[in-house]
Amino acid sequence: MFDELSGKLDIALSKLRQRGVLTEPMIKEGLREVRRVLLEADVNYQVTREFLNRVQERALGEVVVKAVSPGQQIVKIVHDELAALMGEDHPVLAWAPSPPTVILVVGLQGSGKTTTAAKLARRLSRAGRTPLLAACDLQRPAAVEQLQTLGRKVGVPVYAGESGGDPVSAAREARERARTEKHGVLVVDTAGRLQIDEPLMEELRRVKEAVEPHEILLVADAMTGQEAVKIAQGFDEALGVTGVILTKMDGDARGGAALSIHGVTGKPIKFVGVGEGMDDLDTADPQRLAGRILQMGDVVGLVERAHLAMDQEEQARLQEKVLGRGRFTLEDFLTAMRQVQRMGPVEHILKLIPGVARMNIPSANLDPKRFKHVEAIILSMTPEERRRPDVLNGSRRARIAKGSGRPVSEVNRLVKQFREMQKVMKQMKGMVGGLPGMGGM
Repeated sequence: MFDELSGKLDIALSKLRQRGVLTEPMIKEGLREVRRVLLEADVNYQVTREFLNRVQERALGEVVVKAVSPGQQIVKIVHDELAALMGEDHPVLAWAPSPPTVILVVGLQGSGKTTTAAKLARRLSRAGRTPLLAACDLQRPAAVEQLQTLGRKVGVPVYAGESGGDPVSAAREARERARTEKHGVLVVDTAGRLQIDEPLMEELRRVKEAVEPHEILLVADAMTGQEAVKIAQGFDEALGVTGVILTKMDGDARGGAALSIHGVTGKPIKFVGVGEGMDDLDTADPQRLAGRILQMGDVVGLVERAHLAMDQEEQARLQEKVLGRGRFTLEDFLTAMRQVQRMGPVEHILKLIPGVARMNIPSANLDPKRFKHVEAIILSMTPEERRRPDVLNGSRRARIAKGSGRPVSEVNRLVKQFREMQKVMKQMKGMVGGLPGMGGM
C-alpha cells in the first residue's frame, strides 16, 4: 500500500529531515518537491495546493522545539496534514438504536463490491456482531452464487434473491428476515454497472427507500485514481454516501484516490482492502495511514492483523512454551510460522513495523517460497526429530533433504538457526523470571 508514494515522499522529505537549521527558501524548495511527488501520485490538484499551503503556513509559523530538529518538525506537520486529508477522526460505523443495522454496499462492476461485502461481514462477525448478507445484485450472471460461496467461506448466512427478480423486493425481504432471525447487521450487496447511469441510480434509490440504511458505503477501485473520486461524487450526489471503501490498495495504486476522496467529497474512507484474503480489510484510520505513507509503521494495524489471523488457543500455548517451562520445538516453530503466514505477505507485515520500511531487506529473504521450503523440511522429519533436533546426524539430514527436495545445506542452516532461536528464548525466560511478578504473567 502506497509503496511508490511512500518511497518518493521519503526521498523528498529526507533533505529537510537531515538539516539542523531550516530557512524559508529551504522549506519552499522542499515543498516544491513534495508537490511534484503528490501530483505524480495522481492526487487532485486543488487538494494538493491546499495541502501544501497549510503545511507551509504551519512550518513557517512553527515554534522550534529545542529537543526536536526542525526537519523532524516538518515531517510531523506533513504527517498531521496528510491525516487531515483523509479525515481527521477515527472512522466508525453508524449503528441502529435497535437491530438490525443496515449497511448498503454500492459501486461499479469490477471494483470488488461483492467480495468486499463478504469481507465486511467477516469483520463484523469477528467483532461479535451477527451479520446477514443479502444478495440483491440480481442482474449480473452468477452474482448471487458468488456471494453464497463467499458467505460459506466466511461463515455468514446469505439471503439470496431470485436471479432476474426484483432487487427492491429482495432487499425488503432480507431486512425482514434479519429482523425476525435477530441478526445484528444486514449487509446488502447491490447491482453495479460498467459506468454510472440513471437506471442504476434509480434502482439503488428504490433499494435505499426499501431498507432505510444506516450506512451507504461506496466500494471504489483505488487503481482508477482520480476516476474513483469522480465516481464517489456521482454516487454521493444520487444516494448520499456515508463512507468509502477503497479496494486493491495492495496493487499498483499510486495513492492519489486515498488522498483525494475526502478532500473533494468530504466523505471519510472507512476501510481499505489490502489483499485477496477474507481478513484483508483494514480500518482506514487517517493517523495510521499517514504513518504508513511516511514509512513510520503501523503498530496498531499489526496487532489487529495478528488478532484476526492467529488462533488464540495456539497463541497461548506457544507463549507458554516461549516464556514458561515448556520446551519450544520445531513443531511449535512450524505452528508459529503458519500463523504468521495467515497475517498476509511478509513484506506487508514488515512495513507495519516502525523503521523497517527504510531498511534495505533483500527481496529474496521475503520470498514466500522460502517459508514453503522450511515447511517441507520440517514435515520431512519424524515427530521425534522435530521434538529433539539434537538427534539429527548426517544420515538423517540427508534423508530429510531428499524427502523435502531441498539441499542438505538448507537443512543444516535451519537446524543452526533454530538452535540460536532456542538460546534467545532461554535468555527471555531468564529475564522474565527475574522480574518481580513477571514469572506468573
